[in-house]
Amino acid sequence: MARVTDFFGFFVYAIASALVFPAVFFPHLDPLSGTLWSFALFSLAFVARPIASMLARRIQTKIGRPGKITLALMILGSSTVAIGLLPSYQNWGIAAPIMLGVLRFVQGLGLGGAWDGITLQLKSAAPEGREGRYSMVPQLGGPIGFCVAAALFYVLTGFLTEEEFLTYGWRFAFFAVMAVNVVSLFARLRLLTTDFGSDDETLLKSAPLPDLLKNEWRTIILSALLPLASYALFHLVTVFPLSYALLFSGRDITEILLLQLLGGALAIGSVIVSGILSDLFSRRVVLFISSVLMVLLSLSFVTLETVPSIYILFGFVVLGLSYGQSSSIVPNRFKEEYQYSGSAMATNLSWLAGAAFAPLTGLFLASRFGLWAAAIYLLSGVAVTLLALYLLREGDKKRALDQRA
Repeated sequence: MARVTDFFGFFVYAIASALVFPAVFFPHLDPLSGTLWSFALFSLAFVARPIASMLARRIQTKIGRPGKITLALMILGSSTVAIGLLPSYQNWGIAAPIMLGVLRFVQGLGLGGAWDGITLQLKSAAPEGREGRYSMVPQLGGPIGFCVAAALFYVLTGFLTEEEFLTYGWRFAFFAVMAVNVVSLFARLRLLTTDFGSDDETLLKSAPLPDLLKNEWRTIILSALLPLASYALFHLVTVFPLSYALLFSGRDITEILLLQLLGGALAIGSVIVSGILSDLFSRRVVLFISSVLMVLLSLSFVTLETVPSIYILFGFVVLGLSYGQSSSIVPNRFKEEYQYSGSAMATNLSWLAGAAFAPLTGLFLASRFGLWAAAIYLLSGVAVTLLALYLLREGDKKRALDQRA
């Protein structure tokens, strides 16, 4: 429940970046330029997340993990409601998009500070042979949260006129985030006090930053690269199709949202499948299979123009398969005393490198060169993930040889 509410707020902003903000905060620009600027502001939250991760380390030592997460969710909820209250460009002029950027950065601070290490706890508490199924549970929050946000915008765009939606309708979505954020806070605090049967004191201990960087910098970089393609795909099947449909294909936005709702349901199923496959084989095998499927998905990019259901539905299936194990594969790379801090830093860096600029880059390439260029962008992320998998395998081989020696 806690992850669902986090991702709900995350995708409310993401969808609004494509459907609302270009018209409300950048009406003085042409639609394409306004959307590109909107996506540029969208990336600011991911820039803030690594900063928040480092600040949260210091805060946690003073007020504890429950206090840190409470503060982070308060920051996240307050900044989200403030976005819903922002006057438009017509009322505030250039100050309106500037304040949107500031509040988006503050949102990122809240998101980065709210990292709770629940995947570590579940994975540690899992019975032997069921680690994959346990660790995929928090990942269900991604597709479920997206479905809730997409359903809300589907209702708003379907039952309101365009003028009503852009004037006040979109703001209700941001106010709803605050309501569910309160629920998220209680759910998080309940999780923090739940006994998972593991040594949480050791597992969730924040390591000193100088020691972490000195001893685990290679692991942090490698762990940030491992799920990079998955995080890029996250936005290339959610935010990107909405902006492309609105700007180029001329399709009804409610049609795209409905397809994405169906895709989100498929992604929930494939996240579950990823946990089962991970236990049968390994997380590395699941990540490799999903990377190969992304190569096939890139070939269907061009269908977004004519038959968007092919790319969207297939994309969500691949997303669930890759995202389901993208978080649990990271902690294994760190020594036990660095797992909590190292995983938090690597995860935030991976979101920054993979997801932050995906809508902006994808839309720019598609508008300038065509959909094939956006497909090449996704393939570049797949290449990075496969390289990280190769380096990981070689590192494991080297460690095995050293142990035998």
